[in-house]
Amino acid sequence: MDRPLFVVGDVHGHLAELTRALHASDLVDADGDWCGGDAELWFLGDFVDRGPDGIGVIEFVMRLAEQSEGRVDALIGNHEVLLLGMHRFGDRNVPGAPTPRSFARSWLLNGGMRSDQDRLTDAHIDWLTSRQVLTEVDGHLLMHSDTLAYLEWGDTIDEVNEAVWDVLKGDDLDHWWECWRKMTTRYAFRGPDGAAVADELLEVLGGREVVHGHSVIADQLGVAPEQIDGPLRYADGRVLAVDAGLYSGGPCLVVELDHDY
Repeated sequence: MDRPLFVVGDVHGHLAELTRALHASDLVDADGDWCGGDAELWFLGDFVDRGPDGIGVIEFVMRLAEQSEGRVDALIGNHEVLLLGMHRFGDRNVPGAPTPRSFARSWLLNGGMRSDQDRLTDAHIDWLTSRQVLTEVDGHLLMHSDTLAYLEWGDTIDEVNEAVWDVLKGDDLDHWWECWRKMTTRYAFRGPDGAAVADELLEVLGGREVVHGHSVIADQLGVAPEQIDGPLRYADGRVLAVDAGLYSGGPCLVVELDHDY
């Protein structure tokens, strides 16, 4: 029998809500320790900003990864790039930009939390900068952002991951800024051509469906976040969105993926 496969979208510092949702899905016990057995759990990035305890979320996921012996893992999202860019470059202006731009400015504009910066350690940085930005699990192409910008880094999952790791291990502000900019783009699979765009991406990178966070389901549907009670399948069924807008009042979705899809 195939092991259960779960994904969680953008948590944005909401540790208590995440813990409750995982407990309700029988993946952690009442103390927040892993009890998911052979289940596999992937986080799709954006642990930090906009919420009270981003570092707590990172430490929780790191602990679950250890307790589960690797069955829990995570992708890096654009807000992790923002957190790390703020830590590394602060208010240094991006060279050559037409208007003043810095990680500090964007961090403030996008819900940066001083407590996350104050508590960030080398161990957190090492863990975050070694996470993948893309992975394919049982035909599901997992990614944080609903964008084709990943393809600007390479034509395979390995090439894309290696290119981003090179940026995050380096000290080139331009390259860091471009990484942040690319990963903030969204909505590649919306509209009448969405299915064709998804097919193009899947043809290049592999997989049968795209699974992403980043773009809040309520925004895509034009409803209040409180009305969301599950993931959104769209683009003729080829794409699954799992970010229910936890930071804006939506639920924390723990989504079990269909092995037969």
